[in-house]
Amino acid sequence: MAGYFSVFLVLLTLGSGLIWLIDHYMFAPKRKERIALAQGATQTPLDNDVIAQIAPEPAIVEGAKSIFPMIAAITIFRSFIFEPFQIPSGSMMPTLLDGDFILVQKYTYGIKDPVWRSQMIEVGEPERGDITVFKFPLDERIDFIKRVIGLPGDRVVYRNRQLFIKPSCEAGQERKDNLICGEYNKIALDIVDREYMHGPRQLVRLSEDLSGVQHDILIDPQAAELTARYYQQPNTRVDEWVVPEDSYFVMGDNRNNSQDGRMWGFVPKENLVGKAVFIWMSFDFDNGPDSLLPGWVPTGVRFERLGNIQ
Repeated sequence: MAGYFSVFLVLLTLGSGLIWLIDHYMFAPKRKERIALAQGATQTPLDNDVIAQIAPEPAIVEGAKSIFPMIAAITIFRSFIFEPFQIPSGSMMPTLLDGDFILVQKYTYGIKDPVWRSQMIEVGEPERGDITVFKFPLDERIDFIKRVIGLPGDRVVYRNRQLFIKPSCEAGQERKDNLICGEYNKIALDIVDREYMHGPRQLVRLSEDLSGVQHDILIDPQAAELTARYYQQPNTRVDEWVVPEDSYFVMGDNRNNSQDGRMWGFVPKENLVGKAVFIWMSFDFDNGPDSLLPGWVPTGVRFERLGNIQ
């Protein structure tokens, strides 16, 4: 089921629309009759104040008529076209930062009803490298954002900070998504910055070529691999996963600071919300311990980050 705010919008839209509809067909004609009778009894046109006294429009109807078009437009836009999200953590650094406000394209992976989230129209499937928002499989009240690494049928290995993918191919197919079929393809990495600083931590920034989708990732060379916490799929090694049908394997770009598919498994297709496509605002929240401002008050705007998400 969708989040509380989505349900609230739908109920508000239906409620205001129903009030307007009932009034339009049942009560508004009666008010018009009273106004017509009053107008027929006088030679001068009735002004608005007199009309309001003769046939007053209930406040609830007036409110419903005024908010229905706006609420309906917001509900349609947010449910089927774009939905705004705020990045709450650094798990997708350096691609997305804490304080980025993004737009998620809702119709990319299909059109769903805004309450129960059942598929209404099939549109497309996630592609490898997409940054996708989804309902966290272990608690669907929470929205997560990660990058799609493995597609249905793929074998994914993450070993010694290196990603390998054996794609799911049809019989006789030699390549898929720029990957060689039947082989574990080593995903290319190139060093961008050996001394990338994030707070007190020194990380390594690398460029990853995920079958044609190039993006930067962060690696903490001093952090131990948490293989003991990895999701253990039956009949596979501890750092290897086979993506089930109608599911996807996702990872964060901040590889040592991301609770992703390595820890809890796979994202079912029905949990997909949409594809992150645009940063429309980005705030700095650099309030130090001595600052008089609360931590949620922004200290600056990062205009250079606005634009399409790669």
